Amino acid sequence: MGDLRYFSVSLLASPPQDSSKPLMEFVGQFPEESIHQVIDWVKENVDNQIGSSWSERGKMNLLNTLHYLFESQNPAVAQVTLGSVPRLTFGDADAKKALSPTPIDCAVLSHAIGLCRTINELDLRNCCIQYEGMLRLEAVLHKCQVLRLEGNNLGDSGIKILSKILTDSKSKTQTVGLADNNLTHCCAEVLVSLTTATSPLKELELGYNKLGDCGVKLLSAALGRRECKLQKLRLNKNDLTSACAEELACALCTNRSLTEVDLGDNELGDIGVELVSAALVETDCTIQKLCLKNNGFTCSPAEKLATVLRRSRSLKELDLGHNKLGDRGMKRLTTALSDSDCQIQELRVEDNGLTDSCAEDLADALCATPSLTKLNWVRTTWGTQE
Repeated sequence: MGDLRYFSVSLLASPPQDSSKPLMEFVGQFPEESIHQVIDWVKENVDNQIGSSWSERGKMNLLNTLHYLFESQNPAVAQVTLGSVPRLTFGDADAKKALSPTPIDCAVLSHAIGLCRTINELDLRNCCIQYEGMLRLEAVLHKCQVLRLEGNNLGDSGIKILSKILTDSKSKTQTVGLADNNLTHCCAEVLVSLTTATSPLKELELGYNKLGDCGVKLLSAALGRRECKLQKLRLNKNDLTSACAEELACALCTNRSLTEVDLGDNELGDIGVELVSAALVETDCTIQKLCLKNNGFTCSPAEKLATVLRRSRSLKELDLGHNKLGDRGMKRLTTALSDSDCQIQELRVEDNGLTDSCAEDLADALCATPSLTKLNWVRTTWGTQE
């Protein structure tokens, strides 16, 4: 079957009206109808493979077909075959299910993307692309609206290439996933360039890296500028402490576009959480969803957090899970939840050292807060009836 596919694509070595010429001396003239049938067959094959690329076999079949189209050396046929692509998937959240494209594979993929009219999402999670693969893909990544590049060990040098792509005036990229790429504070200035007015970027995933306080201070300064258009930012597990909290807080209360921020799995501690909380009650703050899980804070910032629940007009979801609030801190929060001005819709407080002594207060708060639809406590989710 593989040989037949190669043969079918070789028929398309020129535009339809000339595609029979390379083989004419061997097999004679091919009817135009047959050529169109081959094109339709390949197009249907590509569509089916894109649809089944959730499996490892489907990913491999799709990559093989892109190789066939590349070897046909017929851009016109490849354009007709690929058209507008909703999603090309070669990666996966599970590294074992992701392909590991070679530099040649990346060159073939670059050729295919270049011929697509439009492409919504390119998923290369855990594909071991690294720096060399990025060089092969550099010319076409600006066409992808969503770029999933998590887990590729791009490093600071790989991000420099990506920066050139995303700040290009032709860039259509609005979402970039860069989690788990061994990024450090050394690439912070490059990341800052992604927040400029010329960048169309709306969502930036930077979790599971090593930006540290230095890197996030630089990034926070850029976030506070009026021209920044980022809406969602994830900085979870980046070795952050209270040392960068003041700059982060300033960015949260001055930025007019940010609606979701993930600061989970860091070490902001009591002081850091208090500073961030103070920013959330500012009238100009637009944050709707904030994650502070596993940040090592105790009941000390509970009063500040309670003020956030009472006074914030934008915050709808707050994740405080896996900290050390205890019953004392939780009771302060439940008092705020019962306030008529509270507009929170979802609150997570699991694994905070809570005991049965605050269960009644939690239950009362759930009943007394009209806006609250989900409350995660310990490992149980309580929800109101709609």
